[in-house]
Amino acid sequence: MTPRLSRTLACMPVFAALALLACATATASTTASATASTTASALPAGDARLAQVRDAIDAAERGDFDAARYASLAGDPLYPWIEYAALRRDADTLPLAEGQAFLAKHPSDAVGAAFRAVWLPALSRREEWQAFRAAWMPAGQPVAMRCAELNARLATGADDAQWVADAQALWRASGDALPSTCDPVYAALSACDGGLTPALRWERFDKAVAAGNAAVMREVAGGLPDADRALALRYAAFVGKPGATAARGDASSWPATERSRAVAVQALSLLAKSDPDAAEGALPALAKALAFTPADNGRVLYQVALWTVASYLPKSQQRLAAVPAAAYDERLHEWQVREALSRSDWPAALAAIRAMPASQRADARWTYFEGRLLALTGDAAGARAAWQRAARDPVFHGFLAADRIGAPYALCPWLPPGDAAAKAAVAADPALARAVRLYRIDRKDWAEREWKDALARFDDAQRRLAVEVAQDNGWFDRGVFGLGRAPDEQRLYALRFPLHHDATIRREAARNDLDPSWVAAEIRAESVFDTDARSAANARGLMQVVPATGAAEAKRLGLPWHGAETLYDADTNIAIGTAYLRKVLDRYGGKPYFAIAGYNAGPTPLQRWQSQRPGMDPDFWIETISYKETRDYVARVLAFSTIYDWRLDGKALPLDARMAGVLDAPRKSFACPAGKGDGGS
Repeated sequence: MTPRLSRTLACMPVFAALALLACATATASTTASATASTTASALPAGDARLAQVRDAIDAAERGDFDAARYASLAGDPLYPWIEYAALRRDADTLPLAEGQAFLAKHPSDAVGAAFRAVWLPALSRREEWQAFRAAWMPAGQPVAMRCAELNARLATGADDAQWVADAQALWRASGDALPSTCDPVYAALSACDGGLTPALRWERFDKAVAAGNAAVMREVAGGLPDADRALALRYAAFVGKPGATAARGDASSWPATERSRAVAVQALSLLAKSDPDAAEGALPALAKALAFTPADNGRVLYQVALWTVASYLPKSQQRLAAVPAAAYDERLHEWQVREALSRSDWPAALAAIRAMPASQRADARWTYFEGRLLALTGDAAGARAAWQRAARDPVFHGFLAADRIGAPYALCPWLPPGDAAAKAAVAADPALARAVRLYRIDRKDWAEREWKDALARFDDAQRRLAVEVAQDNGWFDRGVFGLGRAPDEQRLYALRFPLHHDATIRREAARNDLDPSWVAAEIRAESVFDTDARSAANARGLMQVVPATGAAEAKRLGLPWHGAETLYDADTNIAIGTAYLRKVLDRYGGKPYFAIAGYNAGPTPLQRWQSQRPGMDPDFWIETISYKETRDYVARVLAFSTIYDWRLDGKALPLDARMAGVLDAPRKSFACPAGKGDGGS
């Protein structure tokens, strides 16, 4: 294997230029003056060997790996990943013996699985079908590879009755488009007697209808008998452009069958999303012509109401009332409450909450709002009882309820007793040790593979210790993605809400007259304290600052700026992020809940929401935000702020004061309610 490394390796990944900034430990912090060297060039002192591994991987991916230069790494636990980096670069030309030898050494571990995910597509492209079948492992394979495996059997003479059954099962599995690797499979299946019968084609067609996939409907229709094809194509045209077809009344001539009704319901539901007025207008004629059932009518009316109320359009109340009770689900129940809140119709909002299923109504969110609405309609005792129930949950609405009744915030933190020997044993697990080292050189995808491999063998106690080990090494998001399987794990607040760079957070928050708990909460929500975080929108670092904003703020603040990578320096990112947060807060009148919404959704939606509901109480305004992502984000950041108050100071700024931008209100304490042993945020 080693000689081959001298002539292999692929393009640098997105984060290669940033490779080691994530290696900061739980106590390390860089300084703003160090931003000039914010690159992948340095690891903490004592990590020279890990730096060599990183350099070897980079060299392998460039195709200029020199085995002699890195001879000392031959026994390193990460050496297989160096080999992997080399082999995947030339997978399309790699000699079969080399690929097979690597898989023989790593048949089921993380690096072997990573190589197999590259090797199988390469073998498929090369049409090395015998080798493909030898390397094949079915678990977790995507559709493209499942079709490639069927091609491999077809090409090697294994197209027996089982092959037909497997190909048919894949065909009928969904109404989604199939990748091009499936084309030879279904060409061969079509040629088989009984391979793709009209019944099978209709089965896939019906799944495509349910998925709203007009392209697949058209494709399947092309293989139907002449007598069926024309109708199937008309169905596809309706789903593809329901507005035009409904306007012409084409569907009124269809047979009144279950399939015709399913197509019409799906098309009108799709139309409702973009034009609820048109969908509502087309419904009566179609319902009559195709003999819609009450359930059919209810599905369309549901979508008409949903997409009307989701933008608070005229007729929202009327259309919600038109939806049959049987068609309501939790989502529409919630929107019925929000619609009434948006009109300040307290009795209607209360009635909407009471129409919810008991399990939904018992959620702290709706219990809190039930209390609010009872208070507004004159039932003070009922309101207090509702708030007492809600206040037992350590979530945003539970904290709001506690403010209403003057109760301490509910928090029942749990920290299992320390076991140094058990933790050391977990840390020594080979897969976990590799995962941590890969994370520290910013090979996050590879680290995730090793992490999952380790956790597959760990029990709950070991998994929790693995999270501690990861966080000791700066891998803080494991407290979010590695916990939660057991009920008590929601109470592991010290792990689920990591705190790093706290001195910088306090300093920059004070400099900008911000609550440090809010700054920590934003970091937790944006990056989970990953200094190397980078979003699809190119937002970078702890507070997810886009480079244009970073450059402008650095210039305004007089901070050194050395390009977008400057944002991967923790101190600089926090300095820029808090200064920008202060600007956003000032822009929106000093109201943090406006600032948080604007930080997430941008100024245009925020201005629309402000103009639609001016002067509305903060809790009602947040609940009536149109975008689910932003609505949940605002509540999440505010709740996180309360928990970070606990982490930073042990007491919390009242949430109602925080939402109003008041920082000097008397602090509240935390207490675990009697009999409360779980919870989460």
